[in-house]
Amino acid sequence: MLSGTQAAQCEAAAPMAAGARLEAMRRRVCLSRVAVWTVIAAGPIALAVAVAVASTPGTVAQVPEARPPVTRTAAAVADPGGYAQVFLAAWLRSSADDTASARARLARSMAPEVDLPEPTPDAQPAVRSVTAVRSVRRGSGTWSVTVAAQYADGSVRYYVVPVAADRWGTSFTVTGNPGVVAGPPRAKVAKSSYTVTVPDGDLSSAVGQFLAAYLTGAAEVDRYLAPGVKLLALAPAAGATVSVQEVLALEEAAASEQVPADGTTVRVLAKVEARDATGRWPLAYELTLKARSGRWEVAALQSGTAHAGGAR
Repeated sequence: MLSGTQAAQCEAAAPMAAGARLEAMRRRVCLSRVAVWTVIAAGPIALAVAVAVASTPGTVAQVPEARPPVTRTAAAVADPGGYAQVFLAAWLRSSADDTASARARLARSMAPEVDLPEPTPDAQPAVRSVTAVRSVRRGSGTWSVTVAAQYADGSVRYYVVPVAADRWGTSFTVTGNPGVVAGPPRAKVAKSSYTVTVPDGDLSSAVGQFLAAYLTGAAEVDRYLAPGVKLLALAPAAGATVSVQEVLALEEAAASEQVPADGTTVRVLAKVEARDATGRWPLAYELTLKARSGRWEVAALQSGTAHAGGAR
């Protein structure tokens, strides 16, 4: 059993300069020790009770930090372009003279308040395809979608379709008749950065051999790839023969007549022609090549089908 002198020593152990809270915590520890030693002689049951009491924390348990509720904002990012595209395709092919047709019913189900057109039979070319090209959010839940319609004669007409979305962006309605508008203007394009002409040599030869293998399937492409680079096979083949028309580069090192030191990397734009029974197809590819052991190897195909460490 712990004597009164030992208990007094525990009381005196608390530093006088400590704060009230720290002193109270130490006092509780000392009293717990006294209680344990006091009940040792009382038997195992009393000891178990004393240990349970002594182990009870003297501070309030920390309350888990409340997380803010998740707010759905789908309407802010929802794009009704596909909905407007489906509607316009049905609307252009429907007729007010045949409201029972499947196309007319579809158009009316998507836009209950919209009038149907009255096309004159055989007076205009048929619609071949319809594609949404631009969606602009006008306000809370309202959108303006520009849709391009391509006709059988090759002409293209642009329509603007007003669409309303619910607050979650899960349902849409066309709110008014489509309007014929001018097509989007052609964007200004910066001058190409590929300004270094690559002469006939090791680099242009490596580019031509790789693209011939890749486009025709006549040879394995692995032999032209840098270590660790994987490339999915092109199937079906894009042509029976491939010829390089021009190779341009970003770096001056690409114009060197000799392969530079290992690790030298260049980026090139290769213009090629693929030919087969169906015709001649002018194609272009952006490639990254790396020098290794006196040869050029393809390190990346900018289309994204060639990448390091990927699986075939």
